[in-house]
Amino acid sequence: MRILFLLALMGAGVASEAAAQQQPQTIDRRVGRLEQDMRAVQRRVFPDGVPNTVDPELQPRTTGPTRPIGETSDAISTLSSRVEALEAQLARVTGQVEENGYRLSQLEEQVRQLRSDLGGRIDRLERAAAPPPVQQPAVEPVEEPAATTGPAATPAGSRPLDPVQDAYNRGYRLWETRRYAEAATALTEVADRNPRSPWASWARNLAGRSYLDDNKPATAAQVFLRNYQDNPRGERAADSLFFLGEALVALNRHAEACPVYQELQTTYPNMRAFLRERLPAARRTARCR
Repeated sequence: MRILFLLALMGAGVASEAAAQQQPQTIDRRVGRLEQDMRAVQRRVFPDGVPNTVDPELQPRTTGPTRPIGETSDAISTLSSRVEALEAQLARVTGQVEENGYRLSQLEEQVRQLRSDLGGRIDRLERAAAPPPVQQPAVEPVEEPAATTGPAATPAGSRPLDPVQDAYNRGYRLWETRRYAEAATALTEVADRNPRSPWASWARNLAGRSYLDDNKPATAAQVFLRNYQDNPRGERAADSLFFLGEALVALNRHAEACPVYQELQTTYPNMRAFLRERLPAARRTARCR
C-alpha cells in the first residue's frame, strides 16, 4: 500500500514538473509573437529605420549564469521582463507617432498660411505694377501753321518746298500708324534742329502725344512742359498745356493737373475749339472743383 502511495506521489510530481515546463514554453511563444508584431509595427511606422529613442533591446534581461529550465520562477521572471520591454517600447512608439502627427498638422497649417500670405502679396504687387489707364487723346487732322513772312510765294496750286514741314508730316504719319516710339524720335529731332521754325511747336507737341499714347506719361509731361515754357506763343503751346494736364492725370497726380487746366483757361481764353470742347471733361476726370 505504501509503495502504491509513493508511486502516485512520484507520478504527480512528474506531471507537475511537465506542466510547469509546458506553461513557460507556451508563454514564451506568445511573447515571441508579440515581439514579431512589434517589429512589424516599427517597420510600418518607421520605414527608414527605427529611431534610437524607440529601439530598446527586446532581449531577456538575464544576470548571472542561466539556471536549469526546471526552475520555472526564473523563466517567468525573464518573460515578465520581455513583456515589460514590449509595453515600454509600444508606449514610446505610440508617443512618437502622436508627436509626428502633431508636427505634421502644424506644418500643414504653416504651409496653408504661407500660401495665403504669398497670394495676397502677389495680388498687391500686380495691382501696384499695373499702369494706370491712360485717356487716349482724340486724333486731330494734319494742319499747317499760319503763314509767315518768308521767301516769295510759290506758284498757285503748287506745294511749298518746306523741308521742316515735310519732316513733321513724316513724323505725323508714324504717329497716325501707331508707331509711337519712331514718331517721338522723328518729331523731337525736327523740333531740336529747327527751334525757330513755326513747326517746332507742332513737332514737340506731337512728340509729347506720342509718348503719352505709348503709355509713357512721365516723359510726355516733360515734353509738354518744355514746349509750353520755351515757346508760350507757339501755335501748339495751348495744346501742350492741355495734354500736360492729361499726362498728370495718367500719373495719378490730379491735384497738379487742375492748376494746369486753370492756367490754360487763363492764358489762352481764345483757345481753339478742339481744346475748348474737351476741357470740361478733362477737368471732371481730374476731379477739379
